[in-house]
Formats: sequence, C-alpha cells, structure tokens
Amino acid sequence: MKLKITINDNVLTATLNGSQASREFAGLFPLTLQLSDYAGEEKIGDLPARLSTADSPVGSAASKGDIMVFLPWGNLAIFYQAHGYVDGLIPLGRLDEPDALPLQPSSYPARFELAAAASLGSD
Repeated sequence: MKLKITINDNVLTATLNGSQASREFAGLFPLTLQLSDYAGEEKIGDLPARLSTADSPVGSAASKGDIMVFLPWGNLAIFYQAHGYVDGLIPLGRLDEPDALPLQPSSYPARFELAAAASLGSD
C-alpha cells in the first residue's frame, strides 16, 4: 500500500508493509496528526486507536525513514535517525525518501491518506 503524507504544501510518499497493524493504520485514513519532535530521533503523534500486533514482531530497531508504532504509548513514530532495538516498536512501513521528512519546525500537522494509483503513475 502506498501512503501519501501531506505536511504544509509538501507531499511525501511511503510504502506500508502489509502487516495487520499497517492495514489497521490505513483504515484510520484520512487522518491528521500533530507530529512533534521526540529525542532528536523521530517525529511522533498520538493515534486515535490501538493497532493490532497479531503478525508483528515483539520489537524492532529503527532506520532513518521507518514508520512505526510504539505499543506502550500507542503513538506513531517516523524516524529521522536510526535507533536500536526496542520492545514494542512495531514497523508499519517506510518513507520512500527518508531525507524528505521536515525536521523544523519541531511540531507540525501531517495528513495521512492512501495514495491514488493514478497519482503515482500507475494505471
């Protein structure tokens, strides 16, 4: 599944991994979250519902560009720096261009929606 993230006038794209958690995340769209900087590594936002982890690992490490959910808090995390393994950190997908995520300002609204196939150059 392709994801479109709109931040101000900038559009970023991402690919969701097809897990149960990522399908449930996509089921929340369209969704606007306030993303805030956390620990100088990631932008986080509070999700309106908990996501299933039925087919997910119990934890994960994060790479730059990873889109994840942190189960203990139930929040979305988009990493702009790598982070070591953490229990409860579940991958949802990945930014297509990890360097495109704006770091400033420290907090901003982001709109998440499924990308239409036509807008991605598919028929």
